[in-house]
Amino acid sequence: MAKILLVEDEVNIASFIERGLQEFGHTVSVAYNGADGWQLAQDEPFDLLVLDIIMPKMNGLDLCRQYRQLYGYDSPVIMLTALGTTDDIVKGLYAGADDYLVKPFSFQELEARITALLRRSKEKRTSELVCGDLILDCNTRRARRGDHEMELTVKEYRLLEHFMNNQGIVLSRVNLLKHVWDKNFDTNTNVVDVYVNYLRTKIDKDYENKLIHTVVGLGYIMESH
Repeated sequence: MAKILLVEDEVNIASFIERGLQEFGHTVSVAYNGADGWQLAQDEPFDLLVLDIIMPKMNGLDLCRQYRQLYGYDSPVIMLTALGTTDDIVKGLYAGADDYLVKPFSFQELEARITALLRRSKEKRTSELVCGDLILDCNTRRARRGDHEMELTVKEYRLLEHFMNNQGIVLSRVNLLKHVWDKNFDTNTNVVDVYVNYLRTKIDKDYENKLIHTVVGLGYIMESH
């Protein structure tokens, strides 16, 4: 069963979809405008997103684009909309959507498409990344060293995943900002150093073998000696 973010400004439709997904065993978080949906997407990881297109504060296309820029393509996105022309569908797909449902639709079709996308996503995703005795489970987005399991925030997970996919490579702050945060992020910020310290507290503090190392004047490197 999946953790799903539903962003839909029509309350009756959102309630209908939420109840149906919960009956299938999914955990559902709901937002009624694009800005609130974007905030939820940044607060915690989701296995799949269901986005309406025409919404107040931020439309679904912009939300999808921002999500893809920041978090990549691991989690599928389904667009829901009353706009059903070929041009509208193409716009949704170019924004980063994986599938598209035109209102009105049957819930059975929505659930079938969700099941197919989740299966495809699970097959594509690398299940575990390893550095020394640290294991990052990419399905649960949790890390563990030995018997100690660590909960990670969305940003901590993305940062650790990027480090573990680039072991032995010095990563500059600009590189980390580009791949973990929005690529247009202010490069004068100290957010990278703050989150690296958060990670070190969780994965290195209580261990003799440190995994994240500072390379003075260049950035950071992850390696197990």
